[in-house]
Amino acid sequence: MKDSADELRRLLERMTSIRRFEEEIQRRFLKGDIPGTTHLCIGQEAVPVGVSSTLREGDLTAATYRGHGASLALGVDETALAAEMMGRATGVCGGRSGSMNVIDRGHGLLGCFGIVGGTIAAATGAALALRGSGNVAVAYFGDGTTNQGYFPECLNFAQVFKLPVLFVCEHNLYGEYTPWEDVTAGANLRARAEVYGIRADTADGNDVLAVRAAATEALEAVRAGQGPAFLECHTYRQVGHSRSDPAKYRPEGELEEWLAKDPLKKARAALGELGVTEEELDELDASMTEQTARCFAAASAAPYPEPAVLARVEEYCNA
Repeated sequence: MKDSADELRRLLERMTSIRRFEEEIQRRFLKGDIPGTTHLCIGQEAVPVGVSSTLREGDLTAATYRGHGASLALGVDETALAAEMMGRATGVCGGRSGSMNVIDRGHGLLGCFGIVGGTIAAATGAALALRGSGNVAVAYFGDGTTNQGYFPECLNFAQVFKLPVLFVCEHNLYGEYTPWEDVTAGANLRARAEVYGIRADTADGNDVLAVRAAATEALEAVRAGQGPAFLECHTYRQVGHSRSDPAKYRPEGELEEWLAKDPLKKARAALGELGVTEEELDELDASMTEQTARCFAAASAAPYPEPAVLARVEEYCNA
């Protein structure tokens, strides 16, 4: 699939927006502005952006607890998502969901699931409802999820009933703090889907065009009624698992190796080859940075929601 400079620029714009959002979330969390916990997807932006760029209206997506990027890639309003992270009434879910439980059905987001493997079950169930509609369900999950019971049960069920679902494995080398190979038998995660006869592919998860191309091909088959598909995307989270995790468990040199393969750098390099200047790319970055600042400023000024008990009392009194 040949992508124009304009299309790649749009993809880079969305990835940059996600990166700046996540960086601001981390800053705000460390300041105490973000209640609860956070799980950032810095370094993994190409996967949700590449996959989401292939989706249609009516498709449904289940994202993980590391789901800010998937949410923004679907078009969830950045200001409303920032407000949700800060517990404000103008948030996507009225300030009550927190980082791991965002839902926005208007943009096809079934939810962000704190339960490891919950996305696979949710998307498989959604695919049951989507049969014959031409729409698909997408499940994001990490490499560690392939060791959960949800994984074989749902893949088997989806294949038996030829459900329209795309299973996207964000293979970032770690299940929380543990190297995936230390707890996972077999060197090929894709084979776990292939054993069920499911169409499976592997993509460079740091190359947004590679993800987009692989997802497009897989979804064409899924929409054609050929059953589920599995896409393994090799990527890397450049930050710790959650909160203020310094990720000291990484071997020396690993982070630097993956920083050199940063998805934003790859997209910028590809655009440079298409004739886009460094000045234009810097302007795009500055524009996204300013946009994020405006979104968080608006979110910070929003009110907190009324306590649920008072809301119920008011509703009763006004009945």
